[in-house]
Amino acid sequence: MRTALVTGASGCLGSTLAIRLHESGVRVRALIRSGSDTRSLAGIPVESWAGDICDYDVLRKAMEGCDAVFHTAALVTFARKSGEEQQRVNVRGTRTVVSACIASGVKTLVHTSSITTIGTPPPGEEADETLQADRVHARGYKLSKILAEDEIQDGVSRGLRAVIVNPSVIIGERDTRFHAGQLIRDIKKGRIPFYVEGGMNIVYVGDVAAGMMAAAGLGRTGERYILAGENQTHEQIFRRTAALIGGRPPLARFPLPLLSGLGGVVELVSGLLGVEPLLTRDLAAVAGRYHWFTAAKAENELAFKATPFDRTILAAYEWYRDNGYL
Repeated sequence: MRTALVTGASGCLGSTLAIRLHESGVRVRALIRSGSDTRSLAGIPVESWAGDICDYDVLRKAMEGCDAVFHTAALVTFARKSGEEQQRVNVRGTRTVVSACIASGVKTLVHTSSITTIGTPPPGEEADETLQADRVHARGYKLSKILAEDEIQDGVSRGLRAVIVNPSVIIGERDTRFHAGQLIRDIKKGRIPFYVEGGMNIVYVGDVAAGMMAAAGLGRTGERYILAGENQTHEQIFRRTAALIGGRPPLARFPLPLLSGLGGVVELVSGLLGVEPLLTRDLAAVAGRYHWFTAAKAENELAFKATPFDRTILAAYEWYRDNGYL
């Protein structure tokens, strides 16, 4: 691989991937939406291209001479008011990337999907790539990522070599938009007094970037690869994070039946204030489940290795602290 395009390059994953590619000797082109916060790319020697992910002409020009395209651009939000724009960016944007790759003769496309497209396993079990998410009741972000995978498979049927990666909850350096990293800031400031039953899987951003690079060379066309770290309960995650960073642990478990009503209130108030809701009805509906996954397939086929949870949390925390985000 000599030249690669990274879409969504100003994000946490995109910028980390750009760094890893550059360090491996790859010439990096970065597609960045006009007006994006590019602080995460400071000091990274990339060739920047400004443009919308749905702009076919810009994508074609940016892809000229590229061996690979890493598609990380996505609108991550759970606010229902952003649903139309989310579908445009995540679904139509992926369709445009696929078409531009085929027209440009790109050898490999690595698409960043999500574990939301993987089904939720029974409590105590881990899901793998064969467990499909429920399409019938999917909406919002989850639906957009399911439909985006459909666009990738359509490209495969048209002769494109494309591989899909499904990261779990990504935490690490350069998360300037405070997606999953907001968890660290909130625990540090004692803003999470409760936890709910259930659990999730957290993965280090550097491991996801390494997994994507491996997928470009070793991944099988049309296959999905879960990139995941340790499975833990919400209580374990919150208490361990608090201990690691000197934050305040939660006090008690919050009853799930009350969470749905609270999600509706938070969603309404956030909409009135024009801010991203920390909790919505959709999030509340799945909060108590155990979103646990196995990365065995990626370990076997891509030599994927996950960084331990403690090191993942500390890497993100220390970056926030050293860069004035706490």
